[in-house]
Amino acid sequence: GPIAATAYNCLLEDANHISRVVLLGPSHRVALSGIAIPDYNEFQTPLGNIALDMEAVNYIKGLDGVTTNNAAHSMEHSLEVQLPFLQEMLGEFQLVPLVVGQCSAKVVANVLNHLWGSEETLIIISSDLSHYHQYAMAQQLDQETSRKIEALDTNIQGEQACGCYPINGMLLAAKQHSLTLDILELCNSGDTAGSKDQVVGYGAY
Repeated sequence: GPIAATAYNCLLEDANHISRVVLLGPSHRVALSGIAIPDYNEFQTPLGNIALDMEAVNYIKGLDGVTTNNAAHSMEHSLEVQLPFLQEMLGEFQLVPLVVGQCSAKVVANVLNHLWGSEETLIIISSDLSHYHQYAMAQQLDQETSRKIEALDTNIQGEQACGCYPINGMLLAAKQHSLTLDILELCNSGDTAGSKDQVVGYGAY
């Protein structure tokens, strides 16, 4: 939560301009190739309902690798955990939720480029970093992964970040748009809660 909040705090000055959020995360529950969009009109959280941008969802339906798959969304937490932050920061907005399975960075970047927009569009990739290593090993692994992310290296692997496929696609799109990347925070669960025997890495960029 605190690591995600460092990224969301960057939106304070621009929140009033953002009306659409393109949210990508990895598939944890369903074996998936490509990118899954849902056949829903809205998502619901305890903070209220979030309308989907159906025009945008329909716009990308025919793109390479994009399929409609409600099962990929029904139990997927990688998107859900971001929604309360977004509701708190933005209030009203429309959502384009994308669960990403195995696919190339080019497939993801192509979808992102079709949805790129201007200052009204926010793109978020939801992912952890390393999983269940001892504290010192996790620090080393996550620092190596972080250097690759900062260098816009599109060869992040699953053991480095569960959201490697959406991350690689975002990094490719960032290069295509001549963007640079800044690291905001890097730590693991051993720094925030629980033991240091098996930790999960987190970063904000």
